[in-house]
This record gives sequence, structure tokens and C-alpha cells, in this order.
Amino acid sequence: MTKDVLVTINGIHTMDEEDNDVEMVVRGDYYQKNGKHYILYEEVLEGMEETVKNVIKISDSSMDIIKKGAANSHMLFEKNKKNLSCYSTPMGDMIVGIQANRFRVEKGKDSLKVHVDYSLDINYEHMSDCRICVDVQSCMVQD
Repeated sequence: MTKDVLVTINGIHTMDEEDNDVEMVVRGDYYQKNGKHYILYEEVLEGMEETVKNVIKISDSSMDIIKKGAANSHMLFEKNKKNLSCYSTPMGDMIVGIQANRFRVEKGKDSLKVHVDYSLDINYEHMSDCRICVDVQSCMVQD
């Protein structure tokens, strides 16, 4: 995989039997260290001037998403484990609970994909059943 990558994140949140889809495509940086994959990228939140710096750390059994800036959080997705974290936003803090029910990593020569199905709790109340797919592809160098 090249250092320069294209990161596509697809998310589906099912609330009251209604699906809310989100997709984001950004350029990022990739590296591998101690058997883990790291993806770094910046994100601009609507209505905010400050960017959010994101780090995604992927192993064979877990995925961490760490956000720092206008919003701060550390979300941990581990199969069959519930993890709690604080999600800080300009509108206030929330306790986020993530219970990953399905976790799968697909590795290719120039790609890395993570698929997670999980339950999302906010402030100890079930909010939605979710699915996230993180798709990392090498940016092809053109001469």
C-alpha cells in the first residue's frame, strides 16, 4: 500500500426502522507499525472553521477511531465487546457505547477494508443499529 491513500467511510444508522446513510471520501496517509494499520486524515465539520484530525488504527480484531479538534472522541470497535467513551462536541459531551457484533478485515496488496456491524448507545440509551465500512485504497502514482 502506498503512503498516499483514498479513504471512503460509509455508515448506515438504523433508527426506528429508518436508514440514515452517510458517506465521506478523503485523501489520507497510511502506514503500518507493529502489525497494525494506521490511517490519518483531516475532516471539516459543517459550520465549523476548525478541522478534526482523525487517526484510524486497525488490527485483525479491532478498530480505533480517534478524533481531535472541533470534536474529540476515541471509539473502539472490538467484536463481542462493549466499549464506552466520551464524545466531546461544541454542543456538549456524550457517553457513547459501542457493541460490535460483526467485525471483518479484508487485506489486499493496495487496499484495506473493515466492515463492522454494531449497536450504538448514547448516554446509556440504545440509539441505533449501525454498520460502518472503512475502505482504504492506494492512490495510484501517475507519471
